[in-house]
Amino acid sequence: MKRSLYLPLATACTLLAMPIYGASSFSAADWKVDFAKHWAVSREFTMAVADAMPAESYGFIPNTELKPVEMSFGELMAHIAQANASNFGRITGENPPARPEKVDKTSAMKYLNDSFDFCAKQLDVMTDEQLDKIYGKEPRQMPGRDVLWSYFTHMAHHRGQAEVYLRLKNIKPPGYRF
Repeated sequence: MKRSLYLPLATACTLLAMPIYGASSFSAADWKVDFAKHWAVSREFTMAVADAMPAESYGFIPNTELKPVEMSFGELMAHIAQANASNFGRITGENPPARPEKVDKTSAMKYLNDSFDFCAKQLDVMTDEQLDKIYGKEPRQMPGRDVLWSYFTHMAHHRGQAEVYLRLKNIKPPGYRF
């Protein structure tokens, strides 16, 4: 059977209209709707991964010889929360929730939830100007939209790390969601 490389006109026009890097040709409202949908699913999944670890194992570090380089499960959850909230706050200029001193299951779950609430509120008020503005120092400068996507990826990276921690404790992680 022969296959052709035919793209419908609308798809081809959409691809041509997409920027190579930087500000999107779509409005902030359209971009934010898509991002918010994925962020909400990632929130739900991250909270499920955090909840899967029993409270008594929140201090678990797979290789204690790597401490302080390797974080405990609880520190990993707090790291996700802090990184997300501080970077959303960097774009809007708002102060993120404070990281708890203690990262047991109760405080880590609360901090994760509070940080996700904070991020959702910040995303809701972000403007085109804030999303298009360039953040960071050379060589890691990027527009606000890319900052948010980079921390979406950062969260996924550490959530995957947390799933390995769960498996090392013989706990089956929650099913993947996207």
